[in-house]
Amino acid sequence: MPLTLRELTADELPASWALGRMAFGGPAEAPARALRVVPGMTRLGAFDERGTLVGKVVDVAHEQWWGGRRVVAADVSGVAVRPETRGGGVARQLLTELLVRARERGAAVSALYPTVSAVYRSLGWEVAGSLGATELDTAALPRTRAVDGLTVRPGEPDELPLVTELYERVARQRQGLLTRRGGHFDEAPDTPLPEGVDALSLVFDGDLLVGALVFGRGTGYGVESKLDVHHLLATTPDAARALVGVLAGWTTVTRAVRVPLLAGDVFSTVLPLERASAGSATAWMHRPVDVVRAVADRGWPAHVTGRVSFRLRDDVAPWNAGDWELEVADGAATLRRAATEPDLWLDVRGFAVLYCAATGGRALGQTGLAGGSGDPAALDLLACGPRAELLDYF
Repeated sequence: MPLTLRELTADELPASWALGRMAFGGPAEAPARALRVVPGMTRLGAFDERGTLVGKVVDVAHEQWWGGRRVVAADVSGVAVRPETRGGGVARQLLTELLVRARERGAAVSALYPTVSAVYRSLGWEVAGSLGATELDTAALPRTRAVDGLTVRPGEPDELPLVTELYERVARQRQGLLTRRGGHFDEAPDTPLPEGVDALSLVFDGDLLVGALVFGRGTGYGVESKLDVHHLLATTPDAARALVGVLAGWTTVTRAVRVPLLAGDVFSTVLPLERASAGSATAWMHRPVDVVRAVADRGWPAHVTGRVSFRLRDDVAPWNAGDWELEVADGAATLRRAATEPDLWLDVRGFAVLYCAATGGRALGQTGLAGGSGDPAALDLLACGPRAELLDYF
């Protein structure tokens, strides 16, 4: 079926919302944010010969933290296709066009949350991590006495920018987390607090915010009641203990608390994670948009030095394909065309999971995403550094 692919106009956003609602459900009336033009956000539509919108996809235009440096991302959201045209390659054409446009605007990497992984795998994305949360019995949480020098108090909506700055101090030390700057993050909110957020608790060391708890109260006060934590952030153990003490204070009216966690963060050293009663995880996928940028724009571990060559397979983004030499030194890296034929090969999906440090070269070789006559452990150079994580759903 011949399709016309182009960016949606403001007048076409209601039709885009209706198509998304058909795919994912939701209210009949579109929220105001869905009908706004957001700077940097690209909404692509696929139109049939009658001019009917039959598919859509959104390039959310985030930035991600990698080794303390901002990396431009083309994070994908809102992929929807009319049921009459599913299976006809509409999503494939839209996502291929998104990658071309994303590279033109300077994007280096891409992440998405799949409803079905097969279509995205066929286009070069691969599962590299999960967005997780842990549920704990509030009665099991340790209570903490007041800590000298720290002030714990309720927060106000106009202090949310301070929470973003605190998040940045935490996130920039890790891999893959969004910067929460630019695009829709800079939009004026429709309400004083974000959707689903009822209140915030803040911890100050003098004038410096060192801890923040942002939560939704939920309903009821019986066995079914649950506190839903949106953000739990701290930069010191004392601030973490203080906020866990605040959570423990909810034990009389909320039996459980659901908290997002980062691997090995300060809260992981305070919370009784062995008492977790449940958990949840939503897989996310990653892909390089432009492998040269993906390597050059991020920070790398300063203590790592090495060089490895490989042939990269990427049928969807041909600018990534070919023979490459990766060199890492002094906290930076370069990817150059290899002068000789490599003895290792790597699928673009394998590049994604190595880049996110989700596996090593030898394990990847068992998946069929890497191989060759050389030792695939040499590809561990691409995986050096902490494992990538996400705290935001999009």
